[in-house]
Amino acid sequence: MIDLDLTQTNAQAIAQRVNTGELKAVEVVRAALDRIEAHNDRLRAFITVTADQAMAEAEAVDRAVDTGQSFPLAGVPLAVKDGFWTKGVPTTNGSKALLDFVPEADAEAVARLRKAGCVLVGKSLMHEYAYGFTSENPHFGNARNPWAPDRVPGGSTGGGAVALAAGMALASVGGDTGGSVRQPSALCGVVGLKVTYGRVSRHGGIPLSWSMDTVGPMARTVGDAALMLAVMAGPDPKDPATVSAPALADPLLRAGAGGLQGLRIGVPTGHSFDVAEPEVAASVRDAIEVLRGLGANVVEVAFPGPELPRAAHRAIIFTEATAAHEATARQRNNGLSDEIRNLLLAGLFLTGDRYLDAQRLRRLVIEQYRQLWRSFDVLALPTSPIVATPIGVQEVEAGGQRTPLVQLYLDHTLPLNLTGQPALSVPCGFSASGLPIGLQLVGRPWDEATLLRVGVAYESATHWTERKPPGL
Repeated sequence: MIDLDLTQTNAQAIAQRVNTGELKAVEVVRAALDRIEAHNDRLRAFITVTADQAMAEAEAVDRAVDTGQSFPLAGVPLAVKDGFWTKGVPTTNGSKALLDFVPEADAEAVARLRKAGCVLVGKSLMHEYAYGFTSENPHFGNARNPWAPDRVPGGSTGGGAVALAAGMALASVGGDTGGSVRQPSALCGVVGLKVTYGRVSRHGGIPLSWSMDTVGPMARTVGDAALMLAVMAGPDPKDPATVSAPALADPLLRAGAGGLQGLRIGVPTGHSFDVAEPEVAASVRDAIEVLRGLGANVVEVAFPGPELPRAAHRAIIFTEATAAHEATARQRNNGLSDEIRNLLLAGLFLTGDRYLDAQRLRRLVIEQYRQLWRSFDVLALPTSPIVATPIGVQEVEAGGQRTPLVQLYLDHTLPLNLTGQPALSVPCGFSASGLPIGLQLVGRPWDEATLLRVGVAYESATHWTERKPPGL
């Protein structure tokens, strides 16, 4: 077997080498499984590892390539958040309440990635029922940030981000209802894309909030995320929210070609930077200057605070999560933790009037954002205003006062789940203590191509994705 360091390569490079026969899928998957064996006990990226199945799938990819077939993601090791169905593999949703649930089919997004040549190596650890932002899990252990294992990786798709940063996988499927793809990507130094609502099928994903849930790619590079999205996207009759949107593959695979001349980058004044740690604010502003140097026009914009989106998001997610899981939450001694049980029942205390008020407030937020995008093409701000916090911490000092982590980690991300807009998190620096910092780029609905163009241009002009966690 070859010595293959998966922390120093990406999915596109691996697929190209497998398709040409320079590299075998079994060699790539074996390297991923070796890293999982070496590091998973410490970092807890995976709940379930599918070693035997993965090797069999890799062998099938190699046999197909030997007959002249090629695949966009040939031999790419794939981590799937444990809230998405995987055929014949347990899907726990991060809870002992679902220990015995073994789906008979893949989630649609997973099926499309596997058809494109991805090889499932495991189900990644997540916050129980996706109802949290740290991936601290009372049943399966706490996912740990590879850059500092005493700190959280973010959530709820924390294990998927850990797997990418640690070289245990080169592609990851995540769910984003309030930031659960972007936030762990930022805290772990990888790339995460929250897609436009309706862009990717949610079929086979265990719901948290039907009107805000999205399924998106996480990867080591923006180009990899673009390639994954081109595979995952498109209408699905099993998910009525999906639509026939503009074609993706060609513009996405050319993402970043040329400069950014004429593109208008909006930078919010006020809250977005006021609450950010100085190192975070400085790194994001430096990233914006890189975009300016690539030809973009940078304009400051007055931006609404997080109060209205926060209130609407909270009421909607409480109500819809209860509607989805009330029966499970009412059962006693079924393995569900008390914390998540209480959250899943919280919607019972909200009346129908309050839910409708939240949806009306949501329309106001959508209209505010629609008006703002008339003056720029892409918004740039910190994905998270703080770097990864120690495991067990619930609030920190920010903006001169003690603030709950749930606000700091989600205030910059959750508004886009209300509006349905796409948002991309890309690495843009490190704190003095070596913790990753993320730049969030937000676009108009259905305009992932512009976000990915900006992301690839920025990534090509910097070297943040080339760093790897110490000891790995």
